[in-house]
Amino acid sequence: MAQFMITYLGGNHPETPEEGQQHFARYQAWLADLGTAAVSPMNPLKGSCVVAPDGSVHEGGKTGMSGYTLVEATSMEAALAMAQACPFLDIDGSLEVSELVQMG
Repeated sequence: MAQFMITYLGGNHPETPEEGQQHFARYQAWLADLGTAAVSPMNPLKGSCVVAPDGSVHEGGKTGMSGYTLVEATSMEAALAMAQACPFLDIDGSLEVSELVQMG
């Protein structure tokens, strides 16, 4: 079975702690629905830096990537269906789904 990375891009932060708790509960329910297909479920990112071709380092990412989830699926279509059910979309975030290439 292939592995896919669902990358979290953008999204709005909840305005209140209660909204944050509600969103997190929906996210946990989504992960529970994925079951064993969620190979590496919660991988938030912070403190991104960009290393330029000249070796200089700049704070802040260029992509707005805030985390990722690795899933196993039979096809890209199946992985996209998993992503379409993710509550990250409810907070105006976007999801990028990419198949991982297994290297030698």
